[in-house]
This record gives sequence, structure tokens and C-alpha cells, in this order.
Amino acid sequence: MSRIEARFSALQAAGRKALIPYITAGDPTPAVTLPLMHDLVAAGADVIELGIPFSDPMADGPVIQLAMERALEHHVSLSQVLEMVREFRTRDNETPVVLMGYLNPVEKMGYEQFASAAAAAGVDGVLTVDLPPEEATDVVPLFKAQGLDTIFLLAPTTTAERAKLICEQASGYVYYVSLKGVTGSSALDVTDVANKLDMLRTVTDLPIGVGFGIRDGATAAAVADVADGVVVGSVLVNQIAANADNPDQARAAIAAIVAEMRSSMDR
Repeated sequence: MSRIEARFSALQAAGRKALIPYITAGDPTPAVTLPLMHDLVAAGADVIELGIPFSDPMADGPVIQLAMERALEHHVSLSQVLEMVREFRTRDNETPVVLMGYLNPVEKMGYEQFASAAAAAGVDGVLTVDLPPEEATDVVPLFKAQGLDTIFLLAPTTTAERAKLICEQASGYVYYVSLKGVTGSSALDVTDVANKLDMLRTVTDLPIGVGFGIRDGATAAAVADVADGVVVGSVLVNQIAANADNPDQARAAIAAIVAEMRSSMDR
């Protein structure tokens, strides 16, 4: 059983939902990422999504784009991101870590080399935004052979037929994007999300995490009522931008938001 599967199973047994925060590796500086990952766990994170810096993050809004730019100013590479996960594992061997990003850095390293290096570092899953299922048939077996879960995105416009195709390739969990648009969007309709998840559950038994539009304890709790996991990113990354010259203050603000979400979800 993978770390991701074990975590979702334990949460389900306890009647709780997964809190899945996203941060960009190397933002605002590489030295901040590792302690911030431990902060997230201490505040109540169940899975960490760690963004791989990339120069053309087309699915992301301005908040994450700027985070990528801040990380790239320090020339943060995919190899450095894997080293951060390796260091994280020296203290935490239980919290699943999912790398989230775009195909280009993975292709540049080479799929086989990446899969081997990611597994050796302690990565549990990979979500590549621009990898459709039609192009994943060779990649998924490579990842699976190394014990890596491949996580796919599902959108409000995804049909049941296409969702089935995607979920057949997926493992770990699937990530439902609650809004049309880019990360950082805010108009969340939980009733609409619930209706869509009902359809998705007819085609998959995988846990479903929901992201986009989650900004506080109230929205996290509302989504947790209908989903298996709550993915939160832009509101956390915003704290880094707001405290660019004071990383300790940014860390404290992020931990406070995650703790409030965890508390609200568990009520």
C-alpha cells in the first residue's frame, strides 16, 4: 500500500478528510521550503503538493506564476526539488509528497531517470498538468514500476466518458478542479461541486481531492463535506508574496491558515 493510499484509508477510517496544501519549491528561497514543509505537517496537512518551478506555468494564475518566478530567480531545478524531498524524508517518513508541475522539466531529465530518482528521494505521486491520458500510456507504467502514483486533473467540463478514461490511468487520488480558469480563482459553488463529484464517483473509487477557490476555514469545511480531500494553494502562496522580506512571518501566516482549515474541517 502506497503512502497516499495508506493516508486516505486512515482518514476514511477516522471519518476525516485530507487537507492537501500546495507550495512552490524554492519560493521565496530554497532554504525556506524544507522548514515550511514541516510547518505544514505540524499545522495539520495530510499530503503535501510541492510545485516544480517552471517558466511557463500555463494553468496557473498570477499568484503561482510569481511564486515560480521567485523560485527560478534562485535557479531551482527539478534535481534540487528532489533533494528537498530527500531531506524532508530524514524527519518525516509518513506524510505523502506529490510533485506538481509541467512535463518539460521531467522530459528534460528523462522519464525513466526521473521516476527512479523521484522514488529514491521519497516522492509518492506525480501530477503533471499538461499530461493528458492519451499521452500517458507509456509514462504511467514507468511511474507505477517505481511505486509512484500518477495523479490527473478533472475539470467541470470533463464528461463521464472522459473521466472514466482518465481515472483508469490514475492512482492515489484524482484532483477535481472546481472552477473553469486558472489557479487563484475564487467563485466556488459547492453545490455544483457536489453534483459533479456524484457523477465522478460512478466512474472511480479513487479518493477525489478538490482544489481552486478554497481560501479559508469556511470554504475548506464546505468542500470537505462533499470531497475526500481539500487542495489549497494560492491563499498560502499569497502569504509568501505578502511577506517576501520576512520568510519567518510568511511561514507563521501559512501555518495559521492551514491550522484554521484543519480545525474547521474536523468540526
